[in-house]
Amino acid sequence: MTTKKLDPVKLKDWQIAEIAEERMPTPEQYRERLGLKKDEIIPYGKLCRLDFMKISERLKNRPDGKFVEVTAITPTPLGEGKTTTTLGLIEGLGKRKKNSGGCIRQPSGGPTMNVKGTAAGGGLALLIPMTEFSLGLTGDINDIVNAHNLAMVALNARLQHESNYNDEELSQRKLRRLDIDPKNIEMGWVMDFCAQGLRNIIMGIGGKMDGYMMPSRFGIAVSSELMAILSIIRDLKDLRERLGKITVAYDKKGKPVTTEDLEVAGAMCAWMRNTINPTLMSTVEYQPVMVHAGPFANIAVGQSSIIGDRLGLKMFDYHVTESGFGADIGFEKFWNVKSRLSGLVPNVSVLTSTIRAMKMHGGGPKVVAGRPLDEAYQKENLGLLEKGIANLLHHLSIVKKSGITPVVCINSFHTDTKNEIALVKRYAEKAGARCAVSEHWRKGGEGALELADAVIDACREKPSIKFLYPLEMPLRKRVELIAKEVYGASGVAWTPEAEAKAKKFEEDPAMKNFNTMMVKTHLSLTHDPAIKGVPKGWTLPVRDVLVFSGAGFLCPCTGTISLMPGTSSDPAFRRVDVDVKTGKVKGLF
Repeated sequence: MTTKKLDPVKLKDWQIAEIAEERMPTPEQYRERLGLKKDEIIPYGKLCRLDFMKISERLKNRPDGKFVEVTAITPTPLGEGKTTTTLGLIEGLGKRKKNSGGCIRQPSGGPTMNVKGTAAGGGLALLIPMTEFSLGLTGDINDIVNAHNLAMVALNARLQHESNYNDEELSQRKLRRLDIDPKNIEMGWVMDFCAQGLRNIIMGIGGKMDGYMMPSRFGIAVSSELMAILSIIRDLKDLRERLGKITVAYDKKGKPVTTEDLEVAGAMCAWMRNTINPTLMSTVEYQPVMVHAGPFANIAVGQSSIIGDRLGLKMFDYHVTESGFGADIGFEKFWNVKSRLSGLVPNVSVLTSTIRAMKMHGGGPKVVAGRPLDEAYQKENLGLLEKGIANLLHHLSIVKKSGITPVVCINSFHTDTKNEIALVKRYAEKAGARCAVSEHWRKGGEGALELADAVIDACREKPSIKFLYPLEMPLRKRVELIAKEVYGASGVAWTPEAEAKAKKFEEDPAMKNFNTMMVKTHLSLTHDPAIKGVPKGWTLPVRDVLVFSGAGFLCPCTGTISLMPGTSSDPAFRRVDVDVKTGKVKGLF
């Protein structure tokens, strides 16, 4: 195996990826390995898409494999290796001779060209080919950008024509007056970069032929409702129907104006028709991993897709996926939204944790991405760790409330001591969870055997799930239940504007079965990213409620959340270039 020659202490991720990619199976080799038909793969350079509709129809009667979800404790700004753990577990299961694979999310170009990076795992638990993964892959996000912005093109053009022509002239142009309220627009534009200068804009400056002058905004592409829709659809028909229900604006009587009203939904679906097919990639140990749908768990569902899970459960005996951020955000949505919509019940949820993150939650020094770790995180400190274990136990309690079997994974760093690991194991096992140490970053699948064994053992238990709330429960009661039972808040405080919206939505029969998609920072159990650990006696503020009518989501917003992140003073793009002799991208990782 190529990875036996690789040492992640001596080699950077891009070097590991480059070496592993030399022996990466071709799409045709993966087709044979996975037992797929020739017309079920769609070649795309080194990669391929999987034809979801053909594969799912052919395998519809095959029993599902075991379903494993990966979540985490409250992360530091560095992240705690959730994707690395997902990939390492797939590799570990492979070492145990299990037919294993998975599905993860596609990274956004915004974080890739800014600070966060590509979320491709790391060390010997890495996804390849890394450059393609990081730079657009097979075009899903680009298609979403085009489809989303086409809706805004249609909206602005209609506003311009309605302001310039009377009803008879509109009729001659085969248009009906929608009477759109330019002060009540639900959508903005999107692009897949962090561009704080576009958060609030004025468009249509010029004459009457230059569009309709109006305030607008940009969000990052993966915050688009279209990405949320891609995460939850069951097939192409479902995609088309949901796209037509998207609320773009409201008319002057307060009635929604949808993409169907603007006669643009069909064209949007044409742009997105290929996005329903997941891209097939590989770990550095050549385990198959699909990539489908995108991130942004603090506004959208923050999961890889239901389509990916449906395919993986038919193709693999062990299918591994992940949910965004900590269990309070991504897992809560996986539990109460994604599982409800898909009807798929995980056998196991792996709760990823690190010693350094728990120390931070115990009161350790501030952690800043790009800066060296404080000495407190590199030496044994059982007192600091013991205080921070409360955060692990809180997230563990969230998983247990769902009825899904938990397995705690200590994503191990070389600075962890035996005493620290023993302390975490003792608390986790006392709380009723299996606990495994994993060294997948350093050792790949060999380092993940203890974790793989714990997951295999946990999968022998009969899976079950208990939703936190019924869909019949009114929105405000759901929010209060999530705040208290998941976040640990004492209660909820609504701004007058947010409460008025909530009441209106509760009274709307069309929104009765909409899912609740909480919008909250990932860096704290609270709405305030500066508050760590497991705070008590606090109140969750709700300042707004967004509507994703195509996805069927109501999104209560807590704290201050921006749909368009900003670019830092030292972004990654400063170091990215192309070797003009070889054509290889350099400086990306």
